[in-house]
Amino acid sequence: MIAIASILLILAVLVQSPKSGMAANFGAANQTMGVRQTSDFLEKFTWAMIAAVVFFTLLSVVALSADKKEVETANTEVIDSLLNEAKSEAAAEEVVIENEADPNATAEVAEVAAEETTEQE
Repeated sequence: MIAIASILLILAVLVQSPKSGMAANFGAANQTMGVRQTSDFLEKFTWAMIAAVVFFTLLSVVALSADKKEVETANTEVIDSLLNEAKSEAAAEEVVIENEADPNATAEVAEVAAEETTEQE
């Protein structure tokens, strides 16, 4: 919508006759021949397109900020779950390393760590 309004704004500005310089000397001829109404319409159209560009720009900023908050919330949840999983795995590995001397204890500790991970999820 912003692109369409911008293109229409560019076209409206290009179609308008300049109001200064040499063209200003011939402005009286345009007013007497009924071109004044077209000039008024183009000026109003130009202002409307400016308002449309501003409106759609502000609307897009609001919409994008709302989407950004949702994405940040989802990312935070994923990161938290990954951190919890990594902590559980690190704790299980630490216990296994401590009990490497006793193979029976290592298996039991691994089972307990697996149960703790399941409970946390």
